[in-house]
Amino acid sequence: MKALVIIPTYNEAESIEEVVERTLAVDPRVDVLVVDDGSPDGTAKLVATLASQEPRLHLMVREGKQGLGAAYRAGFAWGLERGYDAMVEMDADLSHPPDRLTALLDGLAAADLVIGSRYVPGGRTVNWSKGREAISRGGNAYVRLALGVPVHDVTAGYRAYRREVLDALPMGEIRSNGYCFQVEMAHRTWQEGFRVVEVPITFTERASGVSKMSKQIVAEALGRVAVWALTGGRRRHRDHHPDSVAPDAGNR
Repeated sequence: MKALVIIPTYNEAESIEEVVERTLAVDPRVDVLVVDDGSPDGTAKLVATLASQEPRLHLMVREGKQGLGAAYRAGFAWGLERGYDAMVEMDADLSHPPDRLTALLDGLAAADLVIGSRYVPGGRTVNWSKGREAISRGGNAYVRLALGVPVHDVTAGYRAYRREVLDALPMGEIRSNGYCFQVEMAHRTWQEGFRVVEVPITFTERASGVSKMSKQIVAEALGRVAVWALTGGRRRHRDHHPDSVAPDAGNR
């Protein structure tokens, strides 16, 4: 397997060098693509310097801040054109542990989407307030109830897709741009009959930079999930893909 780790950035100069170096060191199967939205803090320049000495590191610079979903869609297209077998989403702030990358990729031997989950046995969050975790857990429960997706951490942004999923999904129809992008991608993947599994991770709140979460992003997610629930979208079945499961938990 040859995998591409896609890391969207906007003003991540404080952490990008460490996350790139740790990611490339942890698994020889991966290359890294940094998708930078014109960071004024020089993130792209740092990556370009690293890439000049590291053939497994690549850089895509886009004009202006276009959003998380747009960055991943551009990264997926770049990776598919170059024949990668799997695509991984990862944050640039080290909240997603690079040492769990191997677990995500190994999970693709038996699944089509592997999600690094905070909310399955063995998963946890660090440096989060009880209030923020309650909001996150509540949002995930809302998605499970509204859409029927049997995933405990459907909003998680650390995940690995087999290329077959990205080839099959109508990426041109996926317009979500904030964290709702993660919900929509997981929903559509499950809806199309692909197998989704979760592996535990420790999510650590960013130590540098500024969180991209906002009230507008939350509102987008709540509204879109409600629309999807009302307009249907039942599970389709693929004979060669069993239903989604959580690790060691059986069907849910």
